Amino acid sequence: MAASATFMSSAPTTGSCSSGSRSTAQRGQCACNPHVLERELLQDADDELEMKVEKYSRGKGADLKALRDKKLKGQLAVKEKLYGQSAKAAAKAEKWLMPSEEGFLEPDNLEKTYRFPQESIVKEVDILSSRKPFDMILPVLGPYTIEYTSNGRYMLVGGRKGHLAMMDMLNMDLIKEFQVRETVHDVAFLHNEQMYAVAQKKYPYIYNQHGVEIHCLKEHGKALKLQFLPKHFLLASINSFGQLHYQDVSTGEMIANYRTGLGRTDVMRVNPYNAVIGLGHADGKVTMWKPTSVKPLVTMLCHHGPVTAVAFDRGGHLMATAGVDFDRGGHLMATAGVDSKIKIWDLRKYEVIKSYAAPAQSLDFSQKGLLACSNGSQVEIYRDFGGHDYRLYMKHRMMKGYQFGKVLFRPYEDILGIGHSMGLSSILVPGSGEPNFDTFIDNPMETTKQKREKEIHALLDKLPPDTIMLNPNFIATVRAPKKKEKKTKKEIEEEMEEAIEATKNTEHKKTKGRSKPSKRAKKKEEDVFRAKRPFLEQSKEVEGRPDKKQRIGEGVELPKALQRFSKKPQS
Repeated sequence: MAASATFMSSAPTTGSCSSGSRSTAQRGQCACNPHVLERELLQDADDELEMKVEKYSRGKGADLKALRDKKLKGQLAVKEKLYGQSAKAAAKAEKWLMPSEEGFLEPDNLEKTYRFPQESIVKEVDILSSRKPFDMILPVLGPYTIEYTSNGRYMLVGGRKGHLAMMDMLNMDLIKEFQVRETVHDVAFLHNEQMYAVAQKKYPYIYNQHGVEIHCLKEHGKALKLQFLPKHFLLASINSFGQLHYQDVSTGEMIANYRTGLGRTDVMRVNPYNAVIGLGHADGKVTMWKPTSVKPLVTMLCHHGPVTAVAFDRGGHLMATAGVDFDRGGHLMATAGVDSKIKIWDLRKYEVIKSYAAPAQSLDFSQKGLLACSNGSQVEIYRDFGGHDYRLYMKHRMMKGYQFGKVLFRPYEDILGIGHSMGLSSILVPGSGEPNFDTFIDNPMETTKQKREKEIHALLDKLPPDTIMLNPNFIATVRAPKKKEKKTKKEIEEEMEEAIEATKNTEHKKTKGRSKPSKRAKKKEEDVFRAKRPFLEQSKEVEGRPDKKQRIGEGVELPKALQRFSKKPQS
């Protein structure tokens, strides 16, 4: 195998004088003049830093010019300054402390990356990476479904015929394996590897890492799919009757229970960007839900037949466009249907970006934006080559007769996990995982003390269900000024009394010929009436009594007792 199948760094070389657009004379002048070279190096470094600062910025800043409140304006100005400083500090930390870049398969001449087999890729990678792909043949208790923890260290395996196992993927150790002797529909880790939920034949159950049953969630019914919302500590499930349940696992409280009204479904995914649940239905619709809304937030007709799979972009990857554009994630959704089509949607416009004529039973986005699609005994991986131009990047086929079930990318690793009818498989996908991890968010090598502290911090920072919305950036923004609301009758009367008292207490200057008691009393009455007049008009508007009487139209029917007083039409 040529060196083209190795992990190639995609980092551009900065600070180089010899660009293709410059002439030979310019390059020679640049090399001879150290001041010009130093200036160009500094300019390139500034451009790179600006790009990274834009990546860590918190969106568009507040419009301070439109604010009239000086106190609020000063507070927001200080916050905006702190946000800018934090973005700059994060950009510098990424530059000096996180120098790793993701690598992709780079073809030579007319080679195609999807023609590289796994055997050739394994030969070219380092020793540690070559140990990660495996095939685990378990033909009796399948088909299997899999789940990873958020840091990618632990994997949970569930066989349809009751086989459950948890593995440490860093050391390739089996932590616990047991048989529940019931049908297993789905598995999901909770906030960490200490507890996980299993959707069994009748109800979902919660087990600890030692395989001990802790809870039986009978209120969920016969759950077909499970999803966990880590920032809100909510376990969501969809059962065979099409009922969507949300339960707080920290308190045990049932937050919501809604009927979707679209029948049975086993297609369910959570959008990690805004914690909105996406459901795929048999009529080709995809609905999006939050726990505080009885009706779906969005209903999209995506396919001309039942939806078989839904996946949301995890976000945070840099798009390979000509200009610099950072995708903050959560704006892409991939759907697959029985009509043998895979569609990629832009959730900001609810429009189709790309469509492929191919069936798929399972979809998943990686941390770097790769899309995996499984169909039969084959899995295809698509990569964005710029401007949401997804093209075939890798292909992997297994032995005939294997039926792929769930495909899932392992976080922070270039690994794709596959659960199929004959067991489990793991393949190398260069460029799929995030090469740098933040230990305050996800730490694959965390100690017991760090796990304990992280759990406590997560509980203290738990978000209420009300914060789940389509646009989470709306939180912590300044609300736009509303139109002046109408005052109540009581408020108008109180303001009128205050105005009358203020008018009575005002003293007029004495003037010759106009300071008689009678004239003073008359003037005070006029002032009081003038002060009362605007409030009386407001009260009439509130009560709905305009000054002019409304004429009774000819079409209005009067009672029999009053009909003789009505004006008769002229003949």
